[in-house]
Amino acid sequence: MKSGLCVMLSEASVVPKPIYFALLVCLWSGVSGLQPAWGQAIVPRTLELEYKELEDEGLQLARQAEQLAQFQQYQPALPRAQLAVQLLPDDIRAWFLLGRLYLQTDDVERGIESLEKARSLEPQNELVLFTLGSAHFQNEDYQKAADYLQEGLRFKPDQLAALFDLGNTYYKLNRWSEAIAQYEKAMSQDEMFWPGVNNIGLIQYEQGQIDRAIASWRKAVSIESEAAEPQLALAVALYVKGDREQGLRMGSAALELDPGYADLEFLEANLWGQRLLADTKMFLETPRIQETLAQLSEAEFNMQR
Repeated sequence: MKSGLCVMLSEASVVPKPIYFALLVCLWSGVSGLQPAWGQAIVPRTLELEYKELEDEGLQLARQAEQLAQFQQYQPALPRAQLAVQLLPDDIRAWFLLGRLYLQTDDVERGIESLEKARSLEPQNELVLFTLGSAHFQNEDYQKAADYLQEGLRFKPDQLAALFDLGNTYYKLNRWSEAIAQYEKAMSQDEMFWPGVNNIGLIQYEQGQIDRAIASWRKAVSIESEAAEPQLALAVALYVKGDREQGLRMGSAALELDPGYADLEFLEANLWGQRLLADTKMFLETPRIQETLAQLSEAEFNMQR
């Protein structure tokens, strides 16, 4: 692994799926134009030394913030990154780091401001553009998110995570055919990328194409048998189609993998549409599933005692 700050642009599965970045951003080695020009020949020697001391102090603070961020200690990392950009005002790395930390602490507006500063320093840096897309998605400005993701993909068109994110953004804009096209592009980069297959199933179900959705979710489960999401979606679809016993059995198994998928708000954040949510609500209220959830809740309680 290269040295430097590796930031996960999108957490996978258990957090809301918007911006599912599997891309690792290695901050110190992944951004071009790393070093600002500090000293010039005409600058007095004493000023050169002062600039060098400031630069060294800024880099030290940024590295401290980086290390804290790697352990998800975002609050203590933030003031170090804030001071680092004051000492390194022309360093894209410092502004990028600060923007990411603001996003991690849910200060989206400041995150966007810092990332825009990074973008002003290097307008064609795809990592900054992808992260701005993520930030605007988080801010529910889906058109801006799409614009930034499209711009980043102009410079790096084969980035699987960004293709998936753009698909999710189109999904939010109800541009479903374009969303499917982006998911398919992502899958062309990695045929084992089950989230793309899963999300195609989500769209198909909302379009009333239940059999096609079932086929998509079966494929996703065949790729990753431990993925709770496609397994639960498939269970609901089978139950609705009349295969109730198989649906209930599969649904119980999915919830045992991850009881969090019994939360309808969580499912909605993960792009489950209204048709599927309504059917899932009915499914979760069945006695068999209620019994499964009660058993899981009791088991969790006993573990915490």
